[in-house]
Amino acid sequence: MAALKLCMKLRSSNLLSRSSNLLSIHLQLQHSTPSLTRKISIDARSAATQLNSSGLLRTQGLIGGKWSDAYDGKTIKVYNPATGESITDVACMGERETKDAISSAYDAFRSWSKITAAERSKYLRKWYDLLMAHKEELAQLMTLEQGKPLKESLGEVNYGAAFIEFASEEAKRIYGDIIPSPLSDRRLFVLKQPVGVVGAITPWNFPLAMITRKVGPALACGCTVVIKPSELTPLTALAAAELSIQAGIPAGVVNVVMGNAPEIGDTLVASPQVRKITFTGSTNVGKKLMAGSAETVKKVSLELGGNAPCIVFDDADLDVAVKGTIAAKFRNSGQTCVCANRILVQEGIYDKFAKALIDAVQNMKVGDGFSEGVVQGPLINEAAVKKVETLLHDATSKGAKIVLGGKRHSLGLSFYEPTVVRDVSNDMLISREEVFGPVAPLLKFKTEEDAIGIANNTNAGLGSYVFTNSIQRSWRVAEALEYGLVGVNEGVISTEVAPFGGVKQSGLGREGSKYGMDDYLEIKYVCMGNMNKN
Repeated sequence: MAALKLCMKLRSSNLLSRSSNLLSIHLQLQHSTPSLTRKISIDARSAATQLNSSGLLRTQGLIGGKWSDAYDGKTIKVYNPATGESITDVACMGERETKDAISSAYDAFRSWSKITAAERSKYLRKWYDLLMAHKEELAQLMTLEQGKPLKESLGEVNYGAAFIEFASEEAKRIYGDIIPSPLSDRRLFVLKQPVGVVGAITPWNFPLAMITRKVGPALACGCTVVIKPSELTPLTALAAAELSIQAGIPAGVVNVVMGNAPEIGDTLVASPQVRKITFTGSTNVGKKLMAGSAETVKKVSLELGGNAPCIVFDDADLDVAVKGTIAAKFRNSGQTCVCANRILVQEGIYDKFAKALIDAVQNMKVGDGFSEGVVQGPLINEAAVKKVETLLHDATSKGAKIVLGGKRHSLGLSFYEPTVVRDVSNDMLISREEVFGPVAPLLKFKTEEDAIGIANNTNAGLGSYVFTNSIQRSWRVAEALEYGLVGVNEGVISTEVAPFGGVKQSGLGREGSKYGMDDYLEIKYVCMGNMNKN
């Protein structure tokens, strides 16, 4: 009954343009277990009340400040990975819509780049305030379309909004420079100016934070943006865009197109009006975007795949190491680019650590993200599950032993059991490729030098983790690791105030912190002569 009331409320508020999709939500609620139904119904009722006034459930793209269907009327479905049911249909856009979004951003850049930093700061602060005011609805949308537990979704909203808040503050601190001249009649100075229109291509695993981490600094610097969210998780992005409108950010400054990913990406890359591409996703796609951007010599920021080592030394605090490893490995069901992909354990503590890890992991509750106590949701889709299965099959065929999990969860669909694998070696695929799933591979090492060698033996270089009680060792290893991020005795290290990015084939540039602002700025040198004349 509650679900039916939700459907009627949403239909009357016109928050969904296609009423058939409401029936999908209704059916999801009907076919859940009784306790789960009650939980989701309560959450849905709460969301419906807030959505009625805020209009956060959007299904169209945003071009020039106006919500727009695809020009040919095409749509794509957005699914709930926890149930397999359709949530809604969204516009399936392509080249024409993207070109118009670029033109809109290009036109808006002329005025947005000219307003004062203080004014841009106020707009961003208002956007941040609105994100926080609507964090519950945003979290519910995120859990619906991405599957992560509601608690994690709430955490992502806080994390994602923090990038907008930081950018609003940093907008007023984009300083130039004065250079002492070697000639007495000249004055030399440096200006920092916005790069222009930015194409921001974001992934499905963090539907809000990967957008705000790019768009916040871009807008703070005076750039305008065309966002392409993942077609798997567009609803959170569209809700965030709606809040940017409510914050008063002028039309054309923020644009959103989604649908045909290759077509949209190619259009962004080919356009001479787009002066920067920022991308989070796979290394293969990042390389294609980088190559395509060479034609128009765009600035490029790439946050690509990782192969994070998590090194546990004999002298580590076992409880701290297990807790940190679980946080680094199983957050978001193992679907992050900085997840611990290889857990390197020194031989003296290997067996003890493995037992403690198994004891902790086997108590993790798997289920729909709206259910009480769930810490692991589904993988994003069937392809993700098959990848996990392929890597585990290769590992076991080469001598690895599954000591916990190792199969699809009884819940079905794309749920997978939290898994621990022993006796993993560096030549197995599971040590060479990102698992992107809830699998913890344990590798044994002897010496500090061995651990560093194994950890660095990869083309990736994004996140890494070290657990030790030795201050001297923590410094040595942190400096020796060929990674952009190092967590020492900590499994969750991302924050808006620190630079995030990788080395080697894990990408270019940094996001977050004052250093992340530089990727959206051009440096202009000005020389003024004849300064000694009256």
